Amino acid sequence: MKHFTAVSLLSIAAALGATSAVQASDQEYKLVLTSEAGDRDSVLGKAMQNWASMIEEKSEGRMRVNVFYQGELGGQQELFDQLVKGNVHMMITWPQTSYDQRIGVNYLPYLVMGWEDAIESFGQDGWVRDVIEPVYEDIGLKYFGPFPEGFGGIATKGRYATSFEEADGLKVRSQPIFPLPQTIQAMGFQAVPIDWAEVYTSIQTGVVDGDSSNVIYWDYEYFRDQLDYFVQSSHNFSSYSLLMNGDTWSEMDDEDREIIASSAQALIDQQFVDAKAEDDKWIAAAQEAGMEYIVPTPEQKLAWVERVRAEVWPQAEEALGSEIMDQVRANASTPK
Repeated sequence: MKHFTAVSLLSIAAALGATSAVQASDQEYKLVLTSEAGDRDSVLGKAMQNWASMIEEKSEGRMRVNVFYQGELGGQQELFDQLVKGNVHMMITWPQTSYDQRIGVNYLPYLVMGWEDAIESFGQDGWVRDVIEPVYEDIGLKYFGPFPEGFGGIATKGRYATSFEEADGLKVRSQPIFPLPQTIQAMGFQAVPIDWAEVYTSIQTGVVDGDSSNVIYWDYEYFRDQLDYFVQSSHNFSSYSLLMNGDTWSEMDDEDREIIASSAQALIDQQFVDAKAEDDKWIAAAQEAGMEYIVPTPEQKLAWVERVRAEVWPQAEEALGSEIMDQVRANASTPK
């Protein structure tokens, strides 16, 4: 796995022709688009290709986008740092909370309870966007919207858990983003924050017994030889964010901004149409390959919802502030 230093990324940006102040729509660009996860053939990898292709087509080739796939420019935190600095211009990513804890509203557990509610809440006119967009602006990023995947679960080998008591002793990887480790811990598991690039080896060597908070695609596609079970806990709505460095965005004129933004929205709209069917496809594929797919009973899920909200949401209020959590409580789904 190759990791680039900030100096290396600066060199890449210079070599690719980093953006400068724009006065007219005849400006030429060579932009860097990347993500911490997803190879060239993954859904995420193809989404990056599509975003790049739409931008190039709409600009008639003036705006060229160089796509780098998982691990090619570094790890998750490193890439997000470079996005904020402007050495990487665009990302489809699970944003880091290192610059502002309020970004953690993306990852609040049991925020929505089903697909219909998720689409309404996370969509273009949803309340989640109203909450999160100003936070990105504060750290110098332009937010275009979410790239939804579906509802996350807990994938393990050897045994599985559908309750707090059964989870005792199971170590599972968590994304190192607040409040995901806290959520997994509240569900009864031992949460081990690990960067994506290190997950396979960690499962293989027994550092952890599985993975958490991803849709089944990632656990099936990348770890199928290591994992036996996928519990559809649905504790988080798994979605990446389409982001752009704010300085790069502000230097563009209205026409070029429209090219970037309209291409992003077309990608997002299509993903909202495709996401559930894509998730269902991989659930079936995992089952056919021998991975056992477990859906907790309504009673089991409700027990997790009540426990996790009671424990994690007060922690989130300290980190995100009462203003955001008041909006969360006013709009979050009612457990059924």
